[in-house]
This record gives sequence, C-alpha cells and structure tokens, in this order.
Amino acid sequence: MDTVVDSKAVNDCLDKIRPYIQHDGGDIELLGVDEFNVVYVSFKGACQGCMMAAEDFSGGIKDLLLEEVPNIRDVVLVG
Repeated sequence: MDTVVDSKAVNDCLDKIRPYIQHDGGDIELLGVDEFNVVYVSFKGACQGCMMAAEDFSGGIKDLLLEEVPNIRDVVLVG
C-alpha cells in the first residue's frame, strides 16, 4: 500500500503559490486528503466563480501538487 499523503506537505506546497492567488484577492484552501490519497482543495475570495479559476487549477496548481508531493493520486477542485 502507498504511503499516506502528508497534509503538511500539501499545505507547504500550496504556500508557494498562495501569495500569487492572494494578490488577486483570492485564496486556496486544503479541504482534506482521503484514504486513496486524493487531495481536495477549494478556492476562496475572488477566485470563487472566476472564469479563469478552473484553468489556473488544472494548468498549474494541480500539476504542481502532483509533481512536488509524493503519493498524491489526484487533486480535485471542490466548488
């Protein structure tokens, strides 16, 4: 069985990109990691409902998490 994904490692990775998101009035929140090592995140503030949010997520945030945090199987944007 794979090692469980460390929530701290996920948050540390999100902290690398958080300033850029916050600069535009938004934020990203880690909602949790399930037993299958799927990470769930949600946009906050100006990012909620933004037309570019899904593109920013799939084009950068998801890739960064999958690349930098070992054992993540998927990253899901909630909301």
